[in-house]
Amino acid sequence: MAAGTMNFSYLPVLIFPMLLCVRSSAAGTTSDTLNNGGNITDGETLVSAGGFFTLGFFSPTGVPAKRYLGIWFTASPDAVYWVANRDTALSNDTSGSLVIGSTGILRLLDGSGQAAWSSNTTSPAPDAVAQLLDTGNLVVREQSSGSILWQSFDHPSNTLLAGMRLGKNPQTGAEWSLTSWRAPDDPSPGDCRRVMDTKGLPEGVSWQGNVKVYRTGPWNGLWFSGIPEMPSYSDLFSNQVVVRPDEIAYIFNAATAEAPTSRFVLNEVGVLQRLAWDPASGVWNTLTQAPRDVCDGYAMCGAFGICNLNMMSSTLICSCILGFSPVSPTEWSMRESRGGCRRNVPLECGNGTTTDGFMVLRGVKLPDTDNTTVDMSSTLDECRARCLANCSCVAYAPADIRGDGGGSGCVMWKDGIVDVRYIENGQDLYVRLAKSEFSAERDRRDVAKVVVPVTAASLLVLTVTAVWKCKLRGLCRNGGDQSASNNELGEEDLELPFISFREIVSATNNFSEDCMLGRGGFGKVYMGMVDNEQVAIKRLGKGSRQGAEEFRNEVVLIAKLQHRNLVRLLGFCIHGDEKLLIYEYLPNKCLDSFLFDSSSKRLLDWVTRFKIIKGISRGLLYLHQDSRLTIIHRDLKSSNILLDSDMSPKISDFGMARLFSENQQEAKTSRVVGTYGYMSPEYAMDGTFSVKSDTYSFGVILLEIISGLKITSTQFTSFPNLLAYAWSLWNDDKAIDLVDSSLVESCSPTEASRCIHIGLLCVQDNPNSRPPMSSVVSMLENETTPLSVPKQPLYFSQWYLEAQGTGENANKSTNKMSVTVLEGR
Repeated sequence: MAAGTMNFSYLPVLIFPMLLCVRSSAAGTTSDTLNNGGNITDGETLVSAGGFFTLGFFSPTGVPAKRYLGIWFTASPDAVYWVANRDTALSNDTSGSLVIGSTGILRLLDGSGQAAWSSNTTSPAPDAVAQLLDTGNLVVREQSSGSILWQSFDHPSNTLLAGMRLGKNPQTGAEWSLTSWRAPDDPSPGDCRRVMDTKGLPEGVSWQGNVKVYRTGPWNGLWFSGIPEMPSYSDLFSNQVVVRPDEIAYIFNAATAEAPTSRFVLNEVGVLQRLAWDPASGVWNTLTQAPRDVCDGYAMCGAFGICNLNMMSSTLICSCILGFSPVSPTEWSMRESRGGCRRNVPLECGNGTTTDGFMVLRGVKLPDTDNTTVDMSSTLDECRARCLANCSCVAYAPADIRGDGGGSGCVMWKDGIVDVRYIENGQDLYVRLAKSEFSAERDRRDVAKVVVPVTAASLLVLTVTAVWKCKLRGLCRNGGDQSASNNELGEEDLELPFISFREIVSATNNFSEDCMLGRGGFGKVYMGMVDNEQVAIKRLGKGSRQGAEEFRNEVVLIAKLQHRNLVRLLGFCIHGDEKLLIYEYLPNKCLDSFLFDSSSKRLLDWVTRFKIIKGISRGLLYLHQDSRLTIIHRDLKSSNILLDSDMSPKISDFGMARLFSENQQEAKTSRVVGTYGYMSPEYAMDGTFSVKSDTYSFGVILLEIISGLKITSTQFTSFPNLLAYAWSLWNDDKAIDLVDSSLVESCSPTEASRCIHIGLLCVQDNPNSRPPMSSVVSMLENETTPLSVPKQPLYFSQWYLEAQGTGENANKSTNKMSVTVLEGR
């Protein structure tokens, strides 16, 4: 919908070579019009006047026996956006034809003359013609009056183009909605739908079968409540929600003639993507997609619960709204929050008084509006009074936020609210609470009146102490080694302590071997005590791959990041040629130290491994989408995943990371850095990287965690690497054989098979084929999320062609495909 969701980390999408097979013919037409009584046959086409769109017959790749009539973008024939006979494919006998009869009805006939599809025009017109317009709309119009009798825009397939409607006619019940293809090679209607819900305020809703899986939040006059980024695209696209007696619909259009051609596509797994065409590169770029993360999952936290991806405690992302507690504390402790929350204190409505009040919940996506009353004529104060007077009213919010004064009109919720999440630039929601809840809040404020002055005095003492310590340790801008750090790091305001070299020498007993935790291509890591806290100190070697640029990169980037699945940087030091980073100490060290050690891997049971997989995915999602920055790690591998005392994963080593600007989709470098096996094909071979490069690396790590085998394990004799081995087993329906033998007793076969499937989706050749991390997290945490069929990985395909199945040649092929890299640990 208005973009389903706006993702700041624009994802690159590459076009497959001819997804569809389109027959051409010397007799193919170039007209845009089919005259009354005329026809086109298989091999002939209609082309819009400007040449933008083509109507004709096609077969999905790999299914030549089925023929369909469709419309596609002329410059991108694989981008079919409308299919006439979705339910009734024609046989591959080249005898299909589209005809317009004397009554003005379009019919698609098979070889025997039977109708496979019809436009079912209700008002026959003897002088009707069919015309393919430059908007992509196929219309049947009456020549004498010019009136439109039928149009394809009223019957969408899986795609919404500029000028099309998504909504319904309340008077007739007619609906304009999207239905996914069943599979990439099967345009028959799939299980996923995108509709406009009009029971309350208009909002876009995605369904999978009979299950609601995502909603945009209600339209507030400027954007859908859950997509506050929509106005940032106003220079490219205009968004409009029309509300009339005969139409409630969402429509988008290009803002200017220079704006890129755009379309919304509902894919086979229910993700709605906004794609924009780049004619220079011949690529469709994904600008946005929905759902975008776990909190977008419908009713993730149940009634009166709220989802917050920035919650830092363990894996919990759900909490209860103030004044509510979990219905089942036991379920919540097991991270099952869909049961929702209930009031701590019942409302006092009905006792002859109106002593209830409202607590404002700021910056949220407004709840589902199915159970609401909308009043566009009242002020917000009037809405408050109306809600208090109705015992079933539990919350209210402005219905239209345009203009000044906090909005106009209101939407009021009855009995309950569901599907609330915190979101940047979200709206205010006023939630009803009993009077005693506000008394408790006032008590807390009274305590604050005492606590705040005392705290302020304490902070003053601490500030003086900090200044004193600063002078001793060289933390101040003008002291000691700090001037060196300014030279190295520029004028970045890091809000990160500079630790004196003298203190680090003392903490590590002059870098004693007894304090060393490990070493790698970057240098050595030591354990030490700084300010009575156990820390890990990374000392970069003078010949390390991490020079001044990489050191600065890691300090500046990681200092700005906060997530439970990212390692915390506590400080840094520069002293002459010495460069040191001070991290939180993680007692269980690296994932690979457990995973690939025969005696230690048994400590990683299935529950632990699955937790590690999900934790890494959440960390990557934060880097790509949910942090203030969009960051590509570029060196994700098992040795860069650290484990805390609870075996929870933390992504580390950001020396090779790159920051993307808001509008950046991908980048290219002549200096390919990273580790062979974990690098995506496009990065290893061409230096091109994006968020999908990290997705590839994640897929490799996922398969390593499942199998307990390194990507380049020497245990393979008939395969060049783990990807080839995993693909072979999956292709032979033996994927479960990939699971580490040490997991036999603790493994969930269903979860393990699903993880292998997801891993193979992540390591596909084409970046566009790989799912974004938001989809990966959803697939891992929701077993009902459907999975598409993965394609054969590049390394395996290349090896198969060159090696033709022998272990010896396989190793040679692998060597041919290796790239020169500066490898870390």
